[in-house]
Amino acid sequence: MKEIKLKALAKINLGLDVVRKRADGYHEVRMLMQTIKMYDRIHIYTIDKPEIKIKTNLPYLPVNENNLAYKAAKLLMEEFNVQQGVSIQLTKYIPVAAGMAGGSANAAAVLVGINRLFKLRLTKRDLMERGVALGADVPYCLLRGTALAEGIGEELTVLPSMPECYILVAKPEIHVSTKFVYGNLQANELKEHPDIEGQIEALREQDLKKLAFKMGNVLETVTIPAYPVIGELKEQMLAGGALNAMMSGSGPTVFGLFDDYEKAKEAKRQLRHHKLAKQIYLTSAYNTGEHTRNVVHNKNGESVERGGKSE
Repeated sequence: MKEIKLKALAKINLGLDVVRKRADGYHEVRMLMQTIKMYDRIHIYTIDKPEIKIKTNLPYLPVNENNLAYKAAKLLMEEFNVQQGVSIQLTKYIPVAAGMAGGSANAAAVLVGINRLFKLRLTKRDLMERGVALGADVPYCLLRGTALAEGIGEELTVLPSMPECYILVAKPEIHVSTKFVYGNLQANELKEHPDIEGQIEALREQDLKKLAFKMGNVLETVTIPAYPVIGELKEQMLAGGALNAMMSGSGPTVFGLFDDYEKAKEAKRQLRHHKLAKQIYLTSAYNTGEHTRNVVHNKNGESVERGGKSE
């Protein structure tokens, strides 16, 4: 039996603009994507019976063809006529249905795992081209790092890495339907758009404060009126010293950027005290070429918990 263990990393959107709604019903976007050090653990091992088995630590998740990880394995195994089967254990830590691409990250990790286990010799570009059939975020989850996503999210341009900072992530106990958000977005009537170009310039200058100042997500025009707790989380993070705070993707997760660890830690404590969210994490950005670690150190040499099963 062969096996492989992988980490599926979450993402946040530092900027999310919807340029227009196309005639085919899809929305054309410009998004600034950033991988963070929060991850699910993926354990894949081969079995003799030609089938795909999914196991997960969350009983409400599907373990059949409705799971993106299953679809990812099936896509490659059918194309390359793999005769063995696989058993996939998904240990989930990324909040589910949270605007953090947890499902897409799982699919991306499974593509990588199947490619390595069965020596299919596909390049990252090969996997990205196949991944778009599973979802618009899957190619980005294979790429990782800092990138501009355009089109429906599948056209990717690598950008300079995000400056170091602390990222406070909070998911309220609500469910927000992506279909509801985009269905109620008046895309062609938006008067204000985030300054994506200004953010790209800030990345080139490695100016964290400028990057944070120009953050914006047009989908908040739908979600905050419908779910006021999203706005409350943003206000709480700003009051706690965040350089800026914003909803990720179509929500409901909110994140705040901090340049001071102690402020971020206290803001996290305050969020717990006010009970605005149950899932709260303090982490940081993952940049291409880095190895994910559960612990890093702040400027004073003190350990900071991150990612996976961290705080």
